[in-house]
Amino acid sequence: MQKASNGTRARNRPEDQLGRKEGRTVSRQVLADHVYEELLASLMDGRLEPGTAVSIDGTARELDVSPTPVREALARLEHTGMVRRVALKGYRVAPVFTREDFADLMEARLAIEPVNARLACTRLNPHRLAELEQTVADLKSAPRGPSFAEYKDYLEADERFHQLIAQQTDNQFLVGAYAALGGQVQRFRLFGGVGITDAENAIAEHQSVLDALSGGDPEKAGAAMAAHIQKVRERAMADAPEE
Repeated sequence: MQKASNGTRARNRPEDQLGRKEGRTVSRQVLADHVYEELLASLMDGRLEPGTAVSIDGTARELDVSPTPVREALARLEHTGMVRRVALKGYRVAPVFTREDFADLMEARLAIEPVNARLACTRLNPHRLAELEQTVADLKSAPRGPSFAEYKDYLEADERFHQLIAQQTDNQFLVGAYAALGGQVQRFRLFGGVGITDAENAIAEHQSVLDALSGGDPEKAGAAMAAHIQKVRERAMADAPEE
């Protein structure tokens, strides 16, 4: 009986209560991530078409969750531009990029990312270089099938590469500027059609940027990043359906 009593007292310690609270927080985040991935897959695979209303309650029932993680997931998706919140009407799937939208995005990327690469090169440390090398290795090994489930790891590695370079500038304003653009990466992918069609070219371009960074040549790194963005623009415009 004494042993059971000690156990009861132990379970009531403040630190254990905190642990249970932290456990609930982690579980909630995992749930929100799951809902986000499910909704993103539906968007990327075209199961949710542009203009379609996304019901919070309906999605919660479909995924057997409460409305809270659905709201959190939709708020994250709004940041990517994939969905839009309409006053008094809830969320709707955003329209696909127009050619003008895409041109504006790539113009902004050309203004920011070569600068990021040049600055990152002057401030690169061995740990971050190793992270970039791993990211390129992940790009090379990631599957590239037609469904989002098959190419999401490729997209994640692609985005991680550009994000790491932005972070290595050690400039909060450049990091923020890239974050505003990087959030559009998923929506941009829908502009040129579903799936990954330019992997070999894109991987070679990422490798060129990495080689310049590891070689300690800021101007070459900036030029390699600019060439990559320009070629991405050219390939996407060529693949995009006529309006």
